[in-house]
Amino acid sequence: MASDKDGVMIVLSSPSGAGKTTLVELLSKIDNFEVSISHTTRQPRPKESPNKDYFFVNEVEFKRLINNEEFLEYAKVFNNFYGTTRTPVIDKLDKGKNVLFDIDWQGADQIKNKKLDYKLITFFILPPSKKVLFDRLSNRDMKDKLIAEERMRQFERDVLHWINYDYVVINDDLHNCFLRIKNLIDAEINNGSKDYDLEFIRDHVNKLTT
Repeated sequence: MASDKDGVMIVLSSPSGAGKTTLVELLSKIDNFEVSISHTTRQPRPKESPNKDYFFVNEVEFKRLINNEEFLEYAKVFNNFYGTTRTPVIDKLDKGKNVLFDIDWQGADQIKNKKLDYKLITFFILPPSKKVLFDRLSNRDMKDKLIAEERMRQFERDVLHWINYDYVVINDDLHNCFLRIKNLIDAEINNGSKDYDLEFIRDHVNKLTT
């Protein structure tokens, strides 16, 4: 049974290229915040380290973990599997660590549906505009225009899931976005007042989808 001394689960999701991984990295530098390391079947990107950024496994091993019901959540994204194993997360929470999840909307839904005895705060990160997102995707380690365009098509579908999150934050400036998320987490944990304008977010989503 969870207690007040337990850690909090904090989920960050976003369409590809909106900046959630960088934000999770910044949040992980706060005392008592730790990132949940996911398993994936995709190949490491340049500068990614095995067992630090991801546990890189093949599809056979990933499916073994699925069959053993070891995942708290998992999903197939862009032809690769991603998933979070349960035991390391529960261990951290029981030690009072706040656990950060860098996962998509499918994984967020699964964690929510598990109804674990720990506080859960969910954030959906959006870009300031579709043009900014396309520029970010094009400048990534994916110079291939077709890949950027495929992710833009996926964006149209992903953005519709914003409504299922506690908070939506626009990543117009990385430092400001980080501070907004940090302040909302602090307010949630300490029952403080929250600076959050849902109508502003709704208008922004409308601009991104029309």
